[in-house]
Amino acid sequence: MTSSLLTDANRRLERALKHVHISEDASERLKFPKASLKVSIPVRMDDGSLRVFEGYRVRYDDTRGPTKGGIRFHPNVTMDEVQSLAFWMTFKCAAVNLPFGGAKGGITLNPKELSKFELERLSRGYVDAIADFIGPDIDIPAPDVYTNPMIMGWMMDQYSIIRRQLSPAVMTGKPVGMGGSQGRDRATGTGAFYVLAAMMAKFDRNPATTTVAVQGFGNAGSVVARLLFEAGYQVVAVSDSHGGLYCDRGLDIPSLQQFKASTRSLQAVYCEGTVCNLVDGHDTITNDELLTLDVDILIPAALENQITAENASQIQAEYIFEVANGPITSAGDRILEDRGIYVFPDILVNAGGVTVSYYEWVQNRSGLYWSEAEVSDRLKNKLVAEAEDIWRISQNLAIPLRTAAYVHALERLEAAHSARGTRDYYVS
Repeated sequence: MTSSLLTDANRRLERALKHVHISEDASERLKFPKASLKVSIPVRMDDGSLRVFEGYRVRYDDTRGPTKGGIRFHPNVTMDEVQSLAFWMTFKCAAVNLPFGGAKGGITLNPKELSKFELERLSRGYVDAIADFIGPDIDIPAPDVYTNPMIMGWMMDQYSIIRRQLSPAVMTGKPVGMGGSQGRDRATGTGAFYVLAAMMAKFDRNPATTTVAVQGFGNAGSVVARLLFEAGYQVVAVSDSHGGLYCDRGLDIPSLQQFKASTRSLQAVYCEGTVCNLVDGHDTITNDELLTLDVDILIPAALENQITAENASQIQAEYIFEVANGPITSAGDRILEDRGIYVFPDILVNAGGVTVSYYEWVQNRSGLYWSEAEVSDRLKNKLVAEAEDIWRISQNLAIPLRTAAYVHALERLEAAHSARGTRDYYVS
């Protein structure tokens, strides 16, 4: 492989292959994406100038069903990154037994530099460019970094215009008024909380004496922080792209959410008006410092490659729950494993988003919509059951939880590939 991120991602696959028997056909096919698309998106800016943005969409594997994956707007989006994320989505969908394969998409830009009108034109232009590559039975995009329900609504609407028919099932994570599912906006963080609570019960941890640090106070990180706070955990540190906040007595997460929403930055929380009263005795910290805090649970909920060979030896947390995609490199994984740190992998922990996206897709296709309570119950039952299976595999085979999650996914992917015929079938 020539792509560094994808090469690193494949190292996880290679470790899992030692613990499960799958055909040579399946293991070979899973090393490469099925289809990759790069497009140019011309956008007329508000000042009349024309800018051309680069966009990507990758369908990694569709053996178990149409592909599924988010679209991110970020300056660091590359084909390498999108392929890696599509790879992870393939195993995530299989690990939690969704009838999907993996996909991902993105546009290289800083969305904060665009007006809302420019973002809409960009979003619709992206769909114009990839319309033949996606569809309710082919590939179903969803929100990711710096995309949201409004953007997914624009994209669904544009696809419907192109097809000349209303097509709500082509996109998930839409506004509820456009066919979105109840609970989708909180699904990633909610699912992560369900997995964390179920797994912590195995260690007899008392929430009141369990400290937590959350890197990334966005859609997923802020939700899981809020749920942990409400469950009695001591959330002592949070951060966003501008920096972080630490208080050894615990932070008032609901108040931080409120001020983050109104100021768009935790930085404004530090000493604005009476807000400092909410976090009296706090320290400001960097994202790097947050990762190495002396806490029980560390939750990386920002971007990939945050814990590497360079800083893994400094991690003090006993448990890590990956809410971000790929926040730990394979080299970092090895160091954490040698140190006895439990790493609960992204393809399980952050699967709440794609799970409720699946529920949204089902609701769009059936025309039968569920309440938020129904969605939440279905999400909890599914993720806790899959977490228990992955824990059992890890214990039975004496392997890390990440490897166990890949073994769990590979067993399902092998069944789908073998059903189509492999070398053993044709030469027997």
